[in-house]
Amino acid sequence: MTWILVLVAIGLLSAVLLLRTRRTRQKNEPPLDKGIFPWLGHALEFGKDAAKFLTKMKDKHGDIFTVCVAGNYVTVLLDSNCYDAVLTDTKSFDLTRYSQLLMDRIFNLHLPNHDPVSERKRVNQYFNSSNLSRLCSTMRNNLQFLIASADTQNPTEWKKDTLFDFCYSLLFKAGYQTMFSTENDNTAKFTDVYEEFRRFDKILPKLARRAAARDELKFASSARKRLWELLSPNCFLTGSVTQSWMQTYLQHLKEQGLDTETQRRAMLLQLWVTQGNAGPAAFWLLGFLLTHPEALKAVKAELCSLQHLPLDKTEDTPVLNSVLKETLRLRAAALITRDVMQDKTIKLSNGQEFVLRKGDRLCIFPFLSPQMDPQIHHEPEKFKFDRFLNSDETMFCKEGLQMKYGTMPWGAGSNLCPGRDFAVCALKQVVHMILTQFDLELCDCNASMPPVDANRYGFGMLQPDGDLKVRYKLKKHN
Repeated sequence: MTWILVLVAIGLLSAVLLLRTRRTRQKNEPPLDKGIFPWLGHALEFGKDAAKFLTKMKDKHGDIFTVCVAGNYVTVLLDSNCYDAVLTDTKSFDLTRYSQLLMDRIFNLHLPNHDPVSERKRVNQYFNSSNLSRLCSTMRNNLQFLIASADTQNPTEWKKDTLFDFCYSLLFKAGYQTMFSTENDNTAKFTDVYEEFRRFDKILPKLARRAAARDELKFASSARKRLWELLSPNCFLTGSVTQSWMQTYLQHLKEQGLDTETQRRAMLLQLWVTQGNAGPAAFWLLGFLLTHPEALKAVKAELCSLQHLPLDKTEDTPVLNSVLKETLRLRAAALITRDVMQDKTIKLSNGQEFVLRKGDRLCIFPFLSPQMDPQIHHEPEKFKFDRFLNSDETMFCKEGLQMKYGTMPWGAGSNLCPGRDFAVCALKQVVHMILTQFDLELCDCNASMPPVDANRYGFGMLQPDGDLKVRYKLKKHN
């Protein structure tokens, strides 16, 4: 009897797979590319290197196409002038379902009343102008403390480190102190949280794609459980007048009636959302400066006259602003995904109209367009520190059309990252402190930037497949 049930199950599964792969392109739908393998489609290529795969599909099909990925049909839209219309249409394109799927796969978390739109409003309120100045000031003080404490012994002697670990540790610990910390936290806890987070983050993309091997799943589970312990809600109970973001978020979870276990799992989600990108961004920013002497010289000249960066002005650092924009253009690679809730017609910049099918997924990949589009940016693969100097976004055109965006590292429209101003402030502060307080140089003056880890496409800031060895010491001030 058992073998009969197995055969029936196999037959049903085969029938379902056959039906899924028999899909044909309907009138006015985007070009359809199902790949060679039934059901699996392009899943392996997509997961291995999303940028390479989608570039190939773009060259083959244009700015919109539909591909089969592990039984799902995903339409990829690469016309950046259409992004706003998609992201503001929450009736046709839903964020909630896919975000819940990822929360379950990565964090073992289920939030029954999860509403990304209202949550974004809550974060916007926390990062409003009145609170932003306080947060930036706190972040600057925390960065200064960590930098100073790292050089209490033999401060004038050269020290060696790898740039990625140096940046990730510094930004993570300072950000954790600013966004999560209470009076009861200590340096040892910051270190524990950081080390476990790094273990977990290395496997995160594979968790999202369900591509982790058994030993990797065990490794990630161990780090995740330890982080749940370190981020226990009881750790954030305090009577302080000024609440951290984590205390504000915890209060929201309690108001929803969620149990303690769900609360601590949600804490890890927030830790990754708020701290997962700053360190890698600082690495690329400093790495590009160190490997491009002309850019480093220009930034140093701009910063030498400033005792500290103003928290509420950007016009005082146009060169650093351009370097930061160029860094994010080259290394910010989030994949924005929505579920198509109803048949929807999209009109591209060239006037063509395509119908998206209900039940499919829609993906937007700003890294390819506009950020790495050679028709928008000349020699897009090259770092040009002055690309955005004395310019605005309206200067970028494609095929005679003005493009609304030259870069989109923070999203667009209603999808804009609520903490972007705080993140920019933190990145500029750390560059200012390091370049004005330290002599920092490459151990190998001929070293070049490491390649990106292709596994990280789609998950915010890219991370390097390799590192840069640096040495540093406190500057001598007369």
